[in-house]
Amino acid sequence: MTIVGIDLGTTNSLIGVWLDGEPTLIPNALGNVLTPSVVGIDDGGELLVGEVAKERLISHPEQTISNFKRWMGTARRAKLGDKEYLPEELSALVLRSLVRDAERFLDEPVSEAVISVPAYFSDAQRKATKAAGQLAGLKVERIINEPTAAALAYGLNQKEDCTTLIFDLGGGTFDVTMLEQFDDVIEVHASSGDNYLGGEDFKQILINHLVETHKLEDNSKDPQLAKTAEQIKIALTTQHEVDYQCRVNGAEITGTLSREKFEELAEPLLVRIRQPLERVIRDSGLELDAIDHIVLAGGGTRIPAVRHTVGTLLQKLPLAHLNPDEIVGMGAAVQAGLKERNEDLKDVVLTDICPFTLGTEATNSEAGFGDKAIIVPIIERNATIPISRSHFFEPGHRLARKVTIGIFQGESLNPENNIKLGEMTIPLGAGLKAKHFEVRFTYDINGILEVEAQMVGSDEKHQTVLNTSGTHMSDEEIAVRLKELADVKLAPWDQEKNRHLLARADRLYEERTGEVRELLTAAMGSFRQQLNSQSLRPNDAQQLRDEFKSFLDSIDQPVFSSN
Repeated sequence: MTIVGIDLGTTNSLIGVWLDGEPTLIPNALGNVLTPSVVGIDDGGELLVGEVAKERLISHPEQTISNFKRWMGTARRAKLGDKEYLPEELSALVLRSLVRDAERFLDEPVSEAVISVPAYFSDAQRKATKAAGQLAGLKVERIINEPTAAALAYGLNQKEDCTTLIFDLGGGTFDVTMLEQFDDVIEVHASSGDNYLGGEDFKQILINHLVETHKLEDNSKDPQLAKTAEQIKIALTTQHEVDYQCRVNGAEITGTLSREKFEELAEPLLVRIRQPLERVIRDSGLELDAIDHIVLAGGGTRIPAVRHTVGTLLQKLPLAHLNPDEIVGMGAAVQAGLKERNEDLKDVVLTDICPFTLGTEATNSEAGFGDKAIIVPIIERNATIPISRSHFFEPGHRLARKVTIGIFQGESLNPENNIKLGEMTIPLGAGLKAKHFEVRFTYDINGILEVEAQMVGSDEKHQTVLNTSGTHMSDEEIAVRLKELADVKLAPWDQEKNRHLLARADRLYEERTGEVRELLTAAMGSFRQQLNSQSLRPNDAQQLRDEFKSFLDSIDQPVFSSN
C-alpha cells in the first residue's frame, strides 16, 4: 500500500508520492499540483473543494470558506448551508479531494499519509491535523514539520556536508529552521516561528490601504477588494508599480500603487520576521558565517521585500532556484518514501526537534517567588525527539489529598503568558509515607505530547490525553463525524473541469455589466446545452472546454498595467 505525503496549506495544498526513485507531486482534475484550500457549496447544496470553490469565493463568499488552517486547534465553527463544520472537518474535505486525485493517479486505494504542519504548531493544532486525517479516512503515519520537509526535499540531492537555514513563509504561518546535513543524515538543530504571520497578512495590509485610500469602511469585507489586493501583491513581485481598478458595491475605484509604498505598509510585518530568525540562530549556537545555504519555502517568500529582509539580516542571498510553493509537498513525499522503507532512501536518516518548551506550573518559595506559581520546564525547546523527561515535585500542602498539574507550552516563566495545553488531577495516597511525585512528559516524532504522573512508592500511574481548550475531538466524536462526512459526496472527478469553467463564468458575470453579461449568458447556456448532448464524445468535450475557456480568457483580462 502506497503512503502519500501531503502539504496541507493555508492557501494551497499538495499531495505527492515517492515514485521511481524521486518525489512526485500528483495533479488534480485540472492538471494542477496546487489545490486551493477552499471549501464551499453550490446553489444546490453540493460540496465544492479546490479550484471550483475558489472561483466562488469571489462571487458567493457566503457559501465559501478559506483560511481555516488558522483555526486548527480551536472550537471555531463555520456554516455551509444548513451544516456547521469544525476546522478539522473542513481540512478533512480538502484531504479527501487530494486523496481522490492520488487514487486516480496511482490506480489504487490510498489509506496512509504523512502530513506536514508548521514547526510552531501547538499540541492542539497537531492533534487537530491528525484528526482531520482520520476524518478523511486516512491513517496518519507521521506529522512532519514543514521546514523539515523542505529540508528533506532540498537535502536529498546535496552531496556535500552543509548547514542550511529553511525560511518558510506560507499563506498563514511562518517558520524558520536551522539544520545540518552530513553523509545521509539530516539533523534539525533549532526552530522558531509565528503561527499568525503569512501571505494573507500581507494581503490584508493592502485591503486596509484600499479601504483607507478610497474611504470604503462599510465595504471592507467585499470579496472584490480581497481579490484586487491579492492581484496587487502578486503583480508587485515582478513590477515596481501597478495601476488597479476594482468595482466595489457598484462603484469603481482606480489608483496606482508602487512597490515602495507596499514595502512601507508591510514594515510592521517585516519586523516580525526578525525575532524568530534571531532566536533560531541563537538556539542553534551557530554564527552567521556558518550558514552555507538559505532555502526559501512558501509562496510568501516570493515578495521581494521578504527576500531582501532575509538576505540583509543573514548577510547571504537566499537560493532562488527552488519552487517555494512545492518544496514542502515534495519533502512530505520523501518522508512518505522513508515511512515505506523504500530501498532508494534506506541510508537517509532524519532527526527533528520539539520547537517549544513544555512544562508544568509549581511554586518555589526558596527561589524567592513565595506562593506565586512559575513554570518548571520539563522538555526545553529544540530538544531532539522523540524524548521523555521527568521532574519530581512535592505537594504545596502536607495534608493535601490530591494535586492538579497544569501543562503548559511556551517560553515565559509566568504561566499566564504561555499556552495551557490541559491539566490532570492525581490522588496523593493517604497511606504513603512519601508525598512527592514524578511527572513525566513524552513528546513523540509526530509532535504529540503525553503526560504521566506517579506517586513515589505507588504502582499506580496516571496518564492524560490532552484535551486542549476542550476542542480536541475524541475517538468517539471522530467516528460519528467520519460517518456523517462519508455521506457528503464530492463532485465527480470527471466533471471537475466543467464545473470550474462554469464557476469562473459565474464569477465573471457578477464582475461585469452590460453587453459582456449578455455574451456570458449566451456562452454559458450553449456550453451547458452541448455538455448535456447525448452524442457528445470525449474528444468533442475537450474541444468544447477549450473553446469556452478561450472565450472566458478573452474577458478575464488583467486589470493592472506596469509603469
